[in-house]
Amino acid sequence: MNNHNITRRGFVLGSLTLAVAGCTPMVQQAVEPFSSTFNKPKGLNPAFRRRHVRYSGGEAPGTIVVNTSERFLYLVEDNGWATRYGVGVGEQGLTLKGKATIGRKAEWPSWTPTENMMRRKPRLVQYAGGVAGGPNNPLGARALYLYRGNRDTMFRLHGTNEPWTIGTAVSSGCIRLTNEDVVHLYERVPEGTSVLVI
Repeated sequence: MNNHNITRRGFVLGSLTLAVAGCTPMVQQAVEPFSSTFNKPKGLNPAFRRRHVRYSGGEAPGTIVVNTSERFLYLVEDNGWATRYGVGVGEQGLTLKGKATIGRKAEWPSWTPTENMMRRKPRLVQYAGGVAGGPNNPLGARALYLYRGNRDTMFRLHGTNEPWTIGTAVSSGCIRLTNEDVVHLYERVPEGTSVLVI
């Protein structure tokens, strides 16, 4: 497949990735070809690359801690260490705070705008039936669904095809990681994992 040829369907889906505001920003940049989905993220600020770091919080190993002001997600490990991932966070007033658990996991998840998103941005009503998963879907390669009790909060930890947005406040509340990082995290945490968003 020639990476320079863009099909009409790919262009439409790519445009959707940039235009919808579910867990995505409003950006005017071209969608990269499918083959780049897992290459080195173009435009990622090096400060937000995944790192193994010292961690002094009091959370148990296996806990995910999202620090929205720092724009980092920590997967707490044993002996005072954590894996730190750069993240994009929700715009002011649109971020979940407090405790949750991972209630569901999905590979190449589909995306459907919530009622609140469609009220805020009526143009999203056209996607009320959902958008199939794939490389141009706004949720990227993986999604970890945040629950409180048995209730879906409608917030996710998910991938993005827009690595240049990592480290910024751009989404409608979801926490986004590069596709590479969300796959790495997805493979390390089971359903039921505790998540703390501060």
